[in-house]
Amino acid sequence: MGCISSMYGIGKKKKKTMIREVSVYIPCLRVPVQSDMHKILRALIPKDLAHTITCLRNQIVLVSHSTGGSAISELTKALEEYLSLLLGLTNKEHGLEELVEFRWKELEDGRQVSCVQNSWFEVLSVLHMMAMLTLMEANLKLIPKESALSERLVSPDCMRDAVDLLLKAAGYLNFCIHNVLLRLPTDIKNKLPSVMQGSFLEAISHQALAQGTEVQLGLAVQSKNATLSVKRRLACEQLIFFAKAYNCCLSQVNAKDGAAASKKQLLFIKWKHLEAKAAAYYYHGLILDKCTEPSSHVSAMCCFLAAEELLVESKKACLTFCLAEPTTRASPPWGAMKHLHKKIPETAMKKSQMYGYILEQDKGLKKLPELPEFQLSLKPDEYELPEVDSAKWEIPVPAVQTTLKEHLNDADHQPQT
Repeated sequence: MGCISSMYGIGKKKKKTMIREVSVYIPCLRVPVQSDMHKILRALIPKDLAHTITCLRNQIVLVSHSTGGSAISELTKALEEYLSLLLGLTNKEHGLEELVEFRWKELEDGRQVSCVQNSWFEVLSVLHMMAMLTLMEANLKLIPKESALSERLVSPDCMRDAVDLLLKAAGYLNFCIHNVLLRLPTDIKNKLPSVMQGSFLEAISHQALAQGTEVQLGLAVQSKNATLSVKRRLACEQLIFFAKAYNCCLSQVNAKDGAAASKKQLLFIKWKHLEAKAAAYYYHGLILDKCTEPSSHVSAMCCFLAAEELLVESKKACLTFCLAEPTTRASPPWGAMKHLHKKIPETAMKKSQMYGYILEQDKGLKKLPELPEFQLSLKPDEYELPEVDSAKWEIPVPAVQTTLKEHLNDADHQPQT
């Protein structure tokens, strides 16, 4: 494998102030903290296996810090390889589940260091990091390297790739919620950082599905074959996903006394929820406007006016999100919203001029119709943990179970060769 420290420079560097551009927002990237786990592991498992596990974890630590988490492919590959070996520690037959302490922290500012002596916590942390890296990659797909600050054109291929990545990230998070968190004792779950609590993971999973639907709506707007009904359905499904994300995130903010990362995430989801609601009312209004009854035209006009008001509110929410710490920069309108930023105000003004007099005659007609509900189409990818290499984990069970302290003493007093 080679010496990792020779591949990546170690040492403190002066951080450059850089405001991130955001299409897909993630709360933070949590990374492992280097620890002396090799001393513990070599006394409990084969030395070669202990060395490999330690080297892989150290590689993840060093690459994370030296690249700021930008080496997504390299980190993901190392995490997958590390996870396949790590799972051996979770095997109850080996009795190693609670013998090694694992430390993780936020990469950006180094705060919220978590120290937990449980192998399932390490599995949760690895999968969480894989999910965040996948969301980071989806964000990059939606931010072309060569694009103007005021105009944004994302290619259909990049948009489809982004959908795949968003579903993949949702799959990691969904697995964490339903298969990993359940294995942690209650006292450990209660001490987890806010961004790793079940309700927050659920919020990010719903957000990923919402943004996947948002991208699909953008593709539908660009397609000549997509019907108005398809666009309305996608807009309504996107709204449902964002509503679920908002409720989950809000409950986490309230439960954890408003942790900064949760608050920032909530502001992002609120902004996107307002945009989604504006899109849903706009497309619902277009379908109502196709009816011949005068009341339908008035209902359609109410939808367009509501969409216009929501669009204005979404712009304010976007600014609030961007200014909240850590400061971020929102991407220029792209996909469906690039189209709707122009069409919603135009349509609202046009229909008000055509049917506004009807509302003046009868104020009782000014009632916003309910949006239709649809079965949600997008689902998280199915994720399964990798198979444990049983050959590498052939550990003889001692006739008498010795304590960890005895193992360490035995290792320290081995004769030098």
